[in-house]
Amino acid sequence: MSASGGTRAIMAALGANLAIAASKFVAFAFSGSSSMLAEGVHSLADSGNQGLLLLGGKKAKKEANEEHPFGYGRERYIYGFLVSIVLFTVGGVFALYEGYEKIQHPHELEHWYWPVGVLVFAIVAESFSFRTAIKESNQVRGKLGWGQFVRRAKAPELPVVLLEDLGALVGLVLALGGVGLALLTGNGVWDGVGTLCIGTLLVLIALLLAAETKSLLLGESADPAERQKIHAALVDGETVTEVIHMRTLHLGPEELLVAAKVAVQHDDTAVEIARAIDAAEQRIRETVPIARVIYLEPDILREATAAQARTEH
Repeated sequence: MSASGGTRAIMAALGANLAIAASKFVAFAFSGSSSMLAEGVHSLADSGNQGLLLLGGKKAKKEANEEHPFGYGRERYIYGFLVSIVLFTVGGVFALYEGYEKIQHPHELEHWYWPVGVLVFAIVAESFSFRTAIKESNQVRGKLGWGQFVRRAKAPELPVVLLEDLGALVGLVLALGGVGLALLTGNGVWDGVGTLCIGTLLVLIALLLAAETKSLLLGESADPAERQKIHAALVDGETVTEVIHMRTLHLGPEELLVAAKVAVQHDDTAVEIARAIDAAEQRIRETVPIARVIYLEPDILREATAAQARTEH
């Protein structure tokens, strides 16, 4: 994923959420709708989430140093995980609480046109943000389906914004349904039911985001296609004859560590092996440009290591 594409999606979502949050709080003040209050807090939490993503992207650009020799690329994963926590606690749990209170103590909506007008405006604004996120995602997801893209993406920004925007749009429809039923029936309980549905939706999205970003924090390998390219680039058929074993690890969304033990001829000189290793590193970087940290260990292919190589490949 290009960093610029992720930033555009984040900025579009941030602008939309700030405008929507302000309008929802105004609607709540005039109508007393708990759905509007829950949705206002939801939009405010989303705005904070986008701020966290921008902060993570900025921190990830810091240069590597002696204390952090592999750089700060994983800062983006940490802040992506924080987003899921904020969405769960501030957005989801608050909406569940507010919905419960509204059901326990319902009251009729006042000035109904405020929440309805704000919800229509919010749906239009969120649709624009969601469209931007889809457009930026389409440039990098290739042939992957949307579910696969969210699960496999190594950069957290676009999946996070996509799920947030999708949750926001569904939440707005739920809020509109709750407000509409409350107006039609004259029973404010429906407003609370809509709020409970919004809270449940936010909690589910937060749990999904937490699971995905946790996997990235633990450390994920390169995609299968990239691993195949690296494996093919290692072998030249002359000095490097086989890959005994190989490990890859994402140090950040756009930085990959490659470590491999490769088989060389038993009668090759040290100079020949060094040249072959340098050439293999160059081939890897040309084939997979994000492979920036490469460690290769030459070895003689013995029976035990040959069996290991056949098992792994």
